[in-house]
Amino acid sequence: MSLSDSLIGRFFRGIWSAVVFFYRTLIVLTLVVFVAALWFGFSQRNAPLTLEDNLALALNPEGDIVESFDENPSEQLWREFSGEGPTQVRLRDLVTALTRASADPRITLAVVKLDRTGSAGIPQMEELAAAMQTFRKAGKKIYAWGPYFEQTHYLAVAEADRISLDPMGVVLLEGFSAYQNYFKDALDKLGVNIHIFRVGEYKAAVEPFERNDMSPAAKEANREWLGDLWTSYTESVAFSRQQPADSVDRFVTTMPEAFQQAGGDAAKVALEAKWVDALETLEQFRAEIGKTVGMDDDSGSFRQVHYSEYLAVTDRERAESEMPHVALVAVQGDIVDGESEPGYAGGDTISELLHEARDDDNVKAVVLRVNSPGGSVFASEQIRREVQALRAAGKPVVASMSTLAASGGYWVSMDADRIYAHETTITGSIGIFGLLPTLEKPLEKMGIHTDGVGTTPLAGALRFDRPLSPAVSSLIQSQVEHGYRQFIDGVAKGRNLAPDKVDALARGRVWSGMDAKALGLVDAFGGLTMAADEAARLAKLDAGYR
Repeated sequence: MSLSDSLIGRFFRGIWSAVVFFYRTLIVLTLVVFVAALWFGFSQRNAPLTLEDNLALALNPEGDIVESFDENPSEQLWREFSGEGPTQVRLRDLVTALTRASADPRITLAVVKLDRTGSAGIPQMEELAAAMQTFRKAGKKIYAWGPYFEQTHYLAVAEADRISLDPMGVVLLEGFSAYQNYFKDALDKLGVNIHIFRVGEYKAAVEPFERNDMSPAAKEANREWLGDLWTSYTESVAFSRQQPADSVDRFVTTMPEAFQQAGGDAAKVALEAKWVDALETLEQFRAEIGKTVGMDDDSGSFRQVHYSEYLAVTDRERAESEMPHVALVAVQGDIVDGESEPGYAGGDTISELLHEARDDDNVKAVVLRVNSPGGSVFASEQIRREVQALRAAGKPVVASMSTLAASGGYWVSMDADRIYAHETTITGSIGIFGLLPTLEKPLEKMGIHTDGVGTTPLAGALRFDRPLSPAVSSLIQSQVEHGYRQFIDGVAKGRNLAPDKVDALARGRVWSGMDAKALGLVDAFGGLTMAADEAARLAKLDAGYR
């Protein structure tokens, strides 16, 4: 083949490659646009254009209560098509729907049904209960029904004016606990060496790998915060149900005798204890609600609007403009390096969202909503730096702690202008630890040996099939202690506390929100709405902010 033939061939192959690349790109973009349009249209398919008068607002969420959606959109779309339904529900959607409906003359009452609601934290249910209080203060009734009432969900349900339980149902109140498995004996039998590096005798996350039981220090700390949570829970439920403060404790401790006397009829026990107001089937309950708002012949149920449809309609009616607003950024799940994935808050993703809020002229303040047990120190620091940058740009940041804001969850919050939490928020755990397993013993038992050479004593020192040398152990422990000092100094500066005082209340100890406020780790009790109002106040926004 001649040189000219080769050049011509390469030229046409280049053209062909460009054409193929163009068509592939066009196909991919077309599919993306199609799926996006399909998803938008499908998700809005049931939302009415307008609302009729005298409707019930139906709060019957399906899925885990979350601060923000972190599912893959394609998975959400597939579940919608397959009929499986959603697996996540945003707390702020429930709260917003109730708040708007409280002032909406078209909404006569609300119906709460939480039996298809998944996991939720006590503080999240407290926020839902607060929104229900707002609705009731507007002079509107709330009715609740369930085939059973799980303990966490019942905290919100107790706020209803009338609670109905299926005649085959049960109210599941038992108390709070903290139990877990411990693996030391199993690891010893397997020959697995777990090298632990930490600062703080209360940093109990590593205990399952070094003990067969909970340490006295961990039991002490756990009893305290569990007791705070249980006291808050029992007082709230008793107050909502207009019962004596010790009624929940008495109910739990006398439950075996009560069940015997009722012949095992759990629904009867709940009714006699006044945890519910009526025993009725769902059909009977619907007919009762229908007496107020009327029945819908097509559905066979009372006239209603689902909370998600109600939000879609009212969003259109509000037609939000480019007005100054408070941005919400959620740190949800374990904090990890890189991008966010379902159940994980990625340092890159969260810091980028905060950076965008800093660059957006319409964003005047930010609420950092935290529901995380912590995780990567580096990723937490990424987020904290962006919080500092927002404040340096003149944009206030208010941290709003949900169910859990511990360790890295506190790290990302400590430089906020203000920190809001619930009395039942689990926070603190100001400490650092590291775990490094090595498997040289199990491998030797299987006849697998490791040998070789390195140019320095540290070369190959972190292989899982080699013992960890004292020098490397010392190096890692020094790094952990340095991280702890950074944590202590950051809390001291951010919270205006003496480093020695922070060290005394840190040591990896977990605190309830109640204790955290007394210790100066948080500023005030309140939920997401109060945090947003405070951020708006700090930014000098009027009541028109969104």
